[in-house]
Amino acid sequence: MDALWSLSAREMAAAVQSRQCSALEIARSTIDRLTQVNPALNAVIRHDPTQVIEQAHTVEQRLGRGEQLPLAGVPITVKDNLWVRGQRVTQGSRLFSEFVAPEDAWAVSRLRHLGAVLLGMTNCSEFACKGVTSNPLHGTTRSPWDLGLTPGGSSGGAASATAAGIGALALATDAGGSVRRPAAHTGLVGMKPTFGIVPYGPGFQEPSFGLSVIGQLGRDVGDVALLWRSLLGYSPTDWGGQRVADMPDAPWNHPPSRDLRIAWSPDLGCGYPIDGDVLALLERQVEKLEQEGYRIHAAAPQWPAELIELPLLALQHAGLAALHGSALGTEEESKLDPDIAAQIRQGLNYTGRELAQVLLLREKLHLACAHFFERFDLLLCPTTPTVSWPVDQLGPAEIGGQPAGPRGHAVFTPLFNFAQTPACSVPVGLARDLPVGLQIVGPRYGDASVLRFAAHVERLAGPPIRCPLWTP
Repeated sequence: MDALWSLSAREMAAAVQSRQCSALEIARSTIDRLTQVNPALNAVIRHDPTQVIEQAHTVEQRLGRGEQLPLAGVPITVKDNLWVRGQRVTQGSRLFSEFVAPEDAWAVSRLRHLGAVLLGMTNCSEFACKGVTSNPLHGTTRSPWDLGLTPGGSSGGAASATAAGIGALALATDAGGSVRRPAAHTGLVGMKPTFGIVPYGPGFQEPSFGLSVIGQLGRDVGDVALLWRSLLGYSPTDWGGQRVADMPDAPWNHPPSRDLRIAWSPDLGCGYPIDGDVLALLERQVEKLEQEGYRIHAAAPQWPAELIELPLLALQHAGLAALHGSALGTEEESKLDPDIAAQIRQGLNYTGRELAQVLLLREKLHLACAHFFERFDLLLCPTTPTVSWPVDQLGPAEIGGQPAGPRGHAVFTPLFNFAQTPACSVPVGLARDLPVGLQIVGPRYGDASVLRFAAHVERLAGPPIRCPLWTP
């Protein structure tokens, strides 16, 4: 079999289980692919080929003993803020440049158990707290669609690698869109599960307290659904972990019911600007769904008025200040990304009252979504309002003809972290020859329905369009 690195995760696992090829062959093919394209991308920042081969050899031994391994031989990358036992894990920070993880995160341990091969660590912004992927320790990650552009952040390394064929799947984190936005910018599927159904940690303390989840990145919905399903579980050591009844599998190959109550909002009811070509592409996808017989309603949650006044990033800034504020004014400050140092200073300035207001707002955002999903089954909206931008900028200068601040590109995703609902970005085409993602949101624990509908959108969007680096 040629170009084993390019197979889907499902195809890889099936081929290894049926002995059409070995886990060792897939590992070697993927290592060759990484060696070929990663130098231009700086997506994978730590990788030991010897360890990868050893893992693949172990998978072969386990299969020989008759073990059932759903992810047999599937190469998966891990974001550099998740613990991998015995590996340097840095959060993209020079403050943690020598940190070695004492144990695996639950999700990483689960992947090993199911037969996956951990390929390497992917780059992220420092402490996973920027919308682009650059840091003083590992440098800048570039998009495989255009090396002059960013793949977004903070999981840009994971997205760039997966889109370029380095690993079939990627494990990453999403506290405000860090999986979904890079997925949209690189033509991938990115899933943010319901909060608490995939165990978080053991690992680093999280600056975006109560918002971050373990997300899944892949090149199609079927692969992402496989990884999502594989990671469902409960750990008593995860403060936000939830024991939930077994969540149903969705029949991915069959269209969802035409009776679904579906809403579409191009601005989430907040007046968020969006580029005209991105909007036109998303609207064409909505029209395709209507032509298929789905009734799409123009609607958005009734967000609380405080949403306009209160900064959602206050919790991230305050979390950074609590965890790393002691570095300011010392020699350690010079090790920080200046953008992160600025966020820490901002966090130190918030009063207890202001932070309490944001925490109270979180409850109202959750309630707004809960009421909305009493009336609707799914919400469609943009994942991002623009395509990717130059790699040396925090964000595009304009969006929808209006001046855009450094977070103007990131407004469509954080609300669903606050509401703890599942959300998936699925690619629907190109604008300016760059990928665009449609975000599909559902009620809490509606993950399977979200993924099933994402699979249908994927089919309607047509054959996947691979990045220019896909073909050597």
